[in-house]
Amino acid sequence: MKVYLVTGAAGFIGANFTKYMLKKYKDIKIIILDKLTYAGNLGTIKEELEDKRVEFVKGDIKNRELVENIFYRYDVNYLVNFAAESHVDRSIENPQVFLETNILGTQNLLDVAKSAWMLGTDDKGYPIYKEGVKYLQVSTDEVYGSLSKDYEEAIDLILEDDEVKKVVKDRVSLKTYGDKFFTEETPLDPRSPYSSSKASADMIVMAYAETYNMPVNITRCSNNYGPYHFPEKLIPLIIKNILEGEKLPVYGDGKNVRDWLYVEDHAKAIDIVINDGRLGEVYNVGGFNEEQNINIVKLTIDTIAKIMKEEPAYQKVLKTDLDNINYDLITFVKDRLGHDMRYAIDPTKIATELGWYPETNFEDGIEKTIRWYLDNQDWVEAIVSGDYQEYYKEMYEK
Repeated sequence: MKVYLVTGAAGFIGANFTKYMLKKYKDIKIIILDKLTYAGNLGTIKEELEDKRVEFVKGDIKNRELVENIFYRYDVNYLVNFAAESHVDRSIENPQVFLETNILGTQNLLDVAKSAWMLGTDDKGYPIYKEGVKYLQVSTDEVYGSLSKDYEEAIDLILEDDEVKKVVKDRVSLKTYGDKFFTEETPLDPRSPYSSSKASADMIVMAYAETYNMPVNITRCSNNYGPYHFPEKLIPLIIKNILEGEKLPVYGDGKNVRDWLYVEDHAKAIDIVINDGRLGEVYNVGGFNEEQNINIVKLTIDTIAKIMKEEPAYQKVLKTDLDNINYDLITFVKDRLGHDMRYAIDPTKIATELGWYPETNFEDGIEKTIRWYLDNQDWVEAIVSGDYQEYYKEMYEK
């Protein structure tokens, strides 16, 4: 039986990964380590905590004694690190906590795992590790910095690589706002305290691979969306505000571009990299699915309005009149400091080496996400605490 230590599994991506793995595999055990900060919530993994294959430990990834105790109690095969402070706005307000958690926390996990998995040394002094162990660092495309937006409107992307074409097989639409993309060879060029802390963590992971021959992989994903997303991020924030008839804050002119990835597709990619990724390699996880923020806001408005009109039973969750669900809700706010213009991932490596490519079209994914939020308003209400309301006012109302 494989044992996974999953850090940050009460958060958005970690929770969805945990749910996916428990559905896919019967003979596994998952140890969840989560500090339960503002973005981590036990309600997100309520059903999973009732599963006998799951153990929950509340704690900080910086706590060496705690992490050592987990490795002492369980024969951990895979450590998957989702735990991170992850919101750019928060990192601008308080950089230090991002550096402490994302850098020092990562180093602590690496060091404990190295000690636990190490069997001895070879004749050159390099560590020798148990068979079937791996550390996987979940990172972000933001470590690469910013790309230019060359086109005002999206254009259809024509794939030239025949191997990628075979993997894609018309799974999703291909859209781009520029002709340059992040590859695994793109130099790291982070622009915010958040992305700098994640880039630093990535470099520490690779340092352990080089210095100690540690079995590691790094995945760098594009913007995720889907169920259980904390409502400080764009899509869940927009959904929440639309249902309440509140203004929809959009930074700048709304033309910043992101490459969007449905969270379950991301979970599938991580699983594949854990099992088949070449040791020491970085894999970009995305899929030529670019869109401007303003278009995402408009699509979300249109989709909610359509659902409400065609399925009136959903109107019970509205806290505003149906007529108020229109573009008048959009309000442009002062752009945030250092706001990157465009992110775009080239997934050629993971597609050709491991056969992974996103399977969810953006329009389908948005509707699935909206319907999940409509059906799970109790979760939203439990998440949106007084602390969140104060944060929201601080970030957007001024």
